[in-house]
Amino acid sequence: MSIPEDFLKQLEQYSELSYREKKVFVEIFGLSKSRVHVAQELNISESNLSTCLTGIYKKFCITGNGPVKESRLREYLSKRYAQQKPSGDLTTDGVDDSIDTLVQEIRKQIKPYIIEKCGTMRVLDMSKPIELTGKQGIYTNVNILEAITGRRRLKVAELMQSCNYDNFERLGLSGVKQKRVSGLEVVQRYSKLMVLGKPGAGKTTFLKYLAMHCIEGGFQANRVPLFITLKDFAEAPKKPDILKFIVQLLSSCGVTHTSVVVEKLLKQGKALVLLDGLDEVREEDTKRVLQQIREFSNLFHTNQFVITCRIAAKEYTFESFTEVEMADFDEKQIAIFARNWFQLTDPVKSQRFIQKLKDNKPIQELASSPLLLTLLCLVFGDSGDFPANRSELYQEGLDVLLKKWDAKRNIEREQVYKNLSLQRKEDLLSQIGLTTFEQKDYFFKQKTAEAYIADFIRNLRNADTDPEVLKLDSEAVLKSIEAQHGLLVERAKGIYSFSHLTFHEYFAAREIVANSDWETLLEHITDKRWREVFLLITGMMRKADDLVWMMKIQIDKVLAQDEKIQQFLVWVNEKAISVVTTYKPAAVRASYFVFTDEIMNNITICNSNGKYICYSDLAIKIDQRLFQKYQNNEISIDNLMSFLISNSLDVDFYHKNLCSLVEDISNSDFQQQIREIQNELPSLTQDREVLSQWVVTDRDVWVEKLRSVIIKNRNIGHDWQFSDIQKKLLNQYYDANKLLLDCLNSDCYVSREVRQKIEDTLFLPIKS
Repeated sequence: MSIPEDFLKQLEQYSELSYREKKVFVEIFGLSKSRVHVAQELNISESNLSTCLTGIYKKFCITGNGPVKESRLREYLSKRYAQQKPSGDLTTDGVDDSIDTLVQEIRKQIKPYIIEKCGTMRVLDMSKPIELTGKQGIYTNVNILEAITGRRRLKVAELMQSCNYDNFERLGLSGVKQKRVSGLEVVQRYSKLMVLGKPGAGKTTFLKYLAMHCIEGGFQANRVPLFITLKDFAEAPKKPDILKFIVQLLSSCGVTHTSVVVEKLLKQGKALVLLDGLDEVREEDTKRVLQQIREFSNLFHTNQFVITCRIAAKEYTFESFTEVEMADFDEKQIAIFARNWFQLTDPVKSQRFIQKLKDNKPIQELASSPLLLTLLCLVFGDSGDFPANRSELYQEGLDVLLKKWDAKRNIEREQVYKNLSLQRKEDLLSQIGLTTFEQKDYFFKQKTAEAYIADFIRNLRNADTDPEVLKLDSEAVLKSIEAQHGLLVERAKGIYSFSHLTFHEYFAAREIVANSDWETLLEHITDKRWREVFLLITGMMRKADDLVWMMKIQIDKVLAQDEKIQQFLVWVNEKAISVVTTYKPAAVRASYFVFTDEIMNNITICNSNGKYICYSDLAIKIDQRLFQKYQNNEISIDNLMSFLISNSLDVDFYHKNLCSLVEDISNSDFQQQIREIQNELPSLTQDREVLSQWVVTDRDVWVEKLRSVIIKNRNIGHDWQFSDIQKKLLNQYYDANKLLLDCLNSDCYVSREVRQKIEDTLFLPIKS
């Protein structure tokens, strides 16, 4: 059969052929000339002609041997041409009217199935399904990245530009800066779309939403949504092709004359074909399913196609499909999801949930994954809070990614390395986590990751230690961890990181606990980026007495060699002892510690009930509200005096506060000395220029007199004149003590005796 040359040249594959391939294609399939005739006419050898035909078959995705390929391509082209020919029985308007009526009839018949299949969502430990769309729907609009992040050709240094090792911040390590586009907008833009994403990124939910939005008339209301789970298709009895599978699907929905109806529907481009979970197809079925999708999407190319697949599981391409990537949730999407989730049970709880996330950056990080966000909502819904022991929460998140997510959906993944169990995978990730975290390698090259993996698996029982085999196995294991669990992610071409910094920290902590490597840990007591690792480790331990006491000793060593700072700590203790108060001594020592020249803005101390809390008011910078705080007993007289001599204030403020201060001083000599100092202030009745001049020329001298009187009578106000290095040490000492108290305030198990011993020795000099 000859096919018109004009029709052949309209095919999208035609534009992909080379100049010579186009000539051969038209001569053989359009004009039905023999191979010998074509070779002579184009003046090419039989060998070159065969090469051209091979290229043509490849472009049209035709498989087989010899003459079989030519027959298959002729059959394909004949079918394509047949579906372009209008029916002789109807006018063009009649065809349009007929197909539109047919579409609406099928939409009505298939709607109950779509609602049943796609209208709800139930994952993890949810007790019942929840609606996906509608007023009470959980669905949150997704965003799409049109450029695949793992294919960016960036260097590690470029990925780390938003991070500062010394002033460590969590933000930016996994952030993607490229433009996000609405998922619905992208589907409308491309007729053939491959949506890639990490495990739990919301790919299936997005596809279900498209089906529901379509059947409800909000999107492509002139098409019939066909939602196909590719795992179900691949494992269907008798292995039908996609066309027969759709026929069976519509037949089960009550559609009559199904074969004729489906062909008419597809030939007119009236289907929205949604193919979910290509990565979930078993290995033995993959080749057949891929071929089916290629042939079906080429044969019925005027329809809309969307396929979903895990990003690292895709080692093949559909040439006519545009590939995009699911973006992580941002803060706005997280908040919308939370409001939708809690709207039925407790709307107020959603606000608490969002606030708790903001207060806890490591947990907030996990919420960028829709699957892990669902887990967080489930956990929070039970207790109205997140677990005090965060390591338990992170372990539950890992269990979801490593085991539950596939198991709940009856998906079996191929184990690419038979001796690497899930437990060993956790051990491997822990080893990589600690090694890279110690080296500040938040991003690491693929070869580096594979070397770590090879080093690990060579020690497994019955492992093949041949270098070439190890290389292949390590590459396969890396891809398996990325594709199946999403815990390692390719951030740019050949550059990996953990999916979340939270998991990176967790695995580093797990490795230290497994090896009791306290020496390595304590080296980082003053390193802010290790803060979460310390908190996780103390929470993981059965009993943390020895570790927290070693932390206390290591913290004291920070200032042990500086004699001036030790003298300062002696003064801190002397002042604390001299004060009569209901607060514990450690709390008073902490408050005096922050009086010092620009050391801190706030301090964490323990109150009389033994709870460690933050008293930022004890070190608040002086302003016009300070005296009111003093009057309300929010700060002490020592606080006020300390501020009076450590800030650049105007004459009005000194007059007002010294008058009130004098009234509260019980020592008459001290009171008299303050009055004399006050009398040296210029009168407020003087010209403002005179007062301003006093500030410039005389205030510093006056303040030093006030300082001397206060030091003599209250032993506060010393100008320690710490160097920049000493100030840095004091800040490190403060941060480390705060970390220690945060550990004690967490869910870690520490005996009362050790807690008391630490409290009794906080902010004391070494020899006290």
